[in-house]
Amino acid sequence: MQGENRTLIQQFIIWREGHIKEKQFILILSFFVGGLSALAALILKFFIHSIQKLLTNSFSLTHVNYLYLVYPVVGIILAGWFVRHIVKDDISHGVTKILYSISRRQGRIKRHNIWSSIIASAITIGFGGSVGAESPIVLTGSAIGSNLGSLFKMNHHTLMLLVGCGAAGAISGIFKAPIAGLVFTLEVLMIDLTMTSLLPLLISSVTAATVTFVATGQNAMFKFNMDTPFVLDRIPYVILLGVFCGLTSLYFTRAMNSFENVFGKLNKPYKKLILGGVVLSALIFIFPPLYGEGYDTIELLINGTTINDWRSVMDHSLFYGSNHLLIYLSFILLLKVFASVATNGGGGCGGLFAPTLYLGCIAGFIFSYASNSYGSPVYLPEKNFALMGMAGMMSGVMHAPLTGVFLIAELTGGYDLFLPLMIVSVSSYLTIIVFERNSIYSMRLAKKGALLTH
Repeated sequence: MQGENRTLIQQFIIWREGHIKEKQFILILSFFVGGLSALAALILKFFIHSIQKLLTNSFSLTHVNYLYLVYPVVGIILAGWFVRHIVKDDISHGVTKILYSISRRQGRIKRHNIWSSIIASAITIGFGGSVGAESPIVLTGSAIGSNLGSLFKMNHHTLMLLVGCGAAGAISGIFKAPIAGLVFTLEVLMIDLTMTSLLPLLISSVTAATVTFVATGQNAMFKFNMDTPFVLDRIPYVILLGVFCGLTSLYFTRAMNSFENVFGKLNKPYKKLILGGVVLSALIFIFPPLYGEGYDTIELLINGTTINDWRSVMDHSLFYGSNHLLIYLSFILLLKVFASVATNGGGGCGGLFAPTLYLGCIAGFIFSYASNSYGSPVYLPEKNFALMGMAGMMSGVMHAPLTGVFLIAELTGGYDLFLPLMIVSVSSYLTIIVFERNSIYSMRLAKKGALLTH
């Protein structure tokens, strides 16, 4: 049966070479890569939300929930067992693996990455792992592109392009952000900006976004209503926010590297599990907003209008009803990185997109809330600055200012804030490159001596 399938594929390849030009066939493949990447993103999100709803639906709003100590550990145990005994390969750090495959493996990604990251990250995040689903789905999309190209015997240059198409489709599909998907691939994965590459990437991004819009509706991923328009008097504060986000990105990057090195020195999986499980469960028990992706907290901060709305971030916790919102959020800003590293280091699977957006939202909110509380002469709308902080943090951590601008604008529909989004993204980027030459993705390859231009 397998031999017959190979014969059919070989016959199709011969027929295609005689009837369909190479450029046209690449466009056809990019269409399918985009659609399949979006379907993979929808499947992953469905599994994550189903698991989270099943586990936390009965949690008390006003009391401590001790199962926060249990669920995250169970998640990384299950995900770690799955990776070690079923996959038998390293599937973490999705974007880093893509960069490596482009620079060293001529765009070839292992076939199991089409499904393994979906299962491992759904278990990890569904049970409360403090990471995001986006990097795993980017790896999944890129694996789809790579293996589809390999199936039809495309050359290595085309394989690398299809890897980019998969990444663009994944970002576009999971965020409903076709422009951000395209820009991310050009800016972070460094796919060549030529008309030959641009059109397939665009087709994948648009196809993926269309599939997601059809499946989930045309609303932006986060609802955002700009109650206070942007005025030029706030530009100095927007620049300062960018600097603050750049320094926060620097802290996030270096703290992550340091804590990852601690896990790297542990030579037994059970030791990593114990350290990761203890750190993760303790942090989530004390600060429940660290549970899962954290998108509920983002929704709360960019849509809340009163202090009572924002204080609800402390629901389900030891601090329910507390007045110390600023202190609570500051601790989360400092500790989120340890929860994320503990999740992956302990055996889980997840990415940095969601933690980056989450921390950027909190950083922007803290900056504006503190300024307003301590006598700023210009009122800084908290929800607007929370939104801008997301762009600043994305720009700083990933060294991707354009991705930060377009992703946040498309995620929220906040196009009226396009100018301040650009200012904060550039300010953050210019701040962090003073201290760090490489992004958090390329830095991992640089440490191994495997960072090559491509």
